[in-house]
Amino acid sequence: ANVRAFKPMMTSAAVIDSEQRISAVRIEGLALLKIVKHCHESLPQMVTGSLLGLAVNGLLEITHAFPLPETQALKTAELAKGEEEDDEDAAGVEGYEFQLEMMRMLREVNVDNNCVGWYQSMYLGSYSTSSFLESQFSYQTELSPNAVVVLYDPMQTSHGNLVLKCFRLTEECLQLQSSGKNTFIDPSKIFEEIPVDISNPGLTQVLLSDVATGRYGTDIVATTDTTFDRLDLSTNPYLEKHLEFLCSWVDDLATEQQKFQYFARNATRRSDRRKREEDKENKWLSGDAPKRMESLLISNQIRGYCDQMDKFAGGGFSKLFLAGGLHKEERTSS
Repeated sequence: ANVRAFKPMMTSAAVIDSEQRISAVRIEGLALLKIVKHCHESLPQMVTGSLLGLAVNGLLEITHAFPLPETQALKTAELAKGEEEDDEDAAGVEGYEFQLEMMRMLREVNVDNNCVGWYQSMYLGSYSTSSFLESQFSYQTELSPNAVVVLYDPMQTSHGNLVLKCFRLTEECLQLQSSGKNTFIDPSKIFEEIPVDISNPGLTQVLLSDVATGRYGTDIVATTDTTFDRLDLSTNPYLEKHLEFLCSWVDDLATEQQKFQYFARNATRRSDRRKREEDKENKWLSGDAPKRMESLLISNQIRGYCDQMDKFAGGGFSKLFLAGGLHKEERTSS
């Protein structure tokens, strides 16, 4: 599922004031819980929302987040599948009005109402699409170069590890998108991942420390202890789904490659032999040339799937070796 974020508002209340380029992101626990709650309650629908906060001394602090209404998310999901432009404009206007009204209400209760980016849920790490790139490009060009997108994966998080990533477009990708040129760029240089740190107020940290040590709320510790869930060896469905998606993206890449080959053959046939070397560099500038960015985004997504499978397989082997050692001990003792 793929959704498109609404374009950022160009009001004074929604502009990031910092001119210094950020190098890290800090998100408050309450804002993160709102993102997690929204994404989990909306499954299997993929959803989006807005991030609010401040950028100070190269650090982007996310202090609040609010979701887009479900009706709007469904409209944007339909738009991602290729609806008419009139419907897209109407959904954009409604989304703009919703965000504007939400900003006004937050300002009345003295909550940070500076828009610093947006968030989106993803399914097993799938995010590298053209609509996702266009949404982030509009945020970084129309709102601020420091605007970011936070991605949360509820499915991978259910396996025991919090999967939360923060991205922005690289300077090289921004220049390429602004120029409109159909040229090559390293797929690994399209998105830049920014480290994310989770912070909590002092009282919240004290409460978490007391619960963890068992000083207060012994019953809570007993009911929320999920340590043994990490030893689950049922990795087949998880890896099978990754392999299924990986094969699907590889097929898409092969389709894009066929488009390039077909265009190159036709361009070679039409070109004069004496101008063949000259046209070799200029033929990709024509309007009917396939967009290279599509294949580059697919390559980036394939790389992401391979990294996830490698990371998950490493943990799976550790569990298998542990289970094998315990099984040998049981045999020797019996």
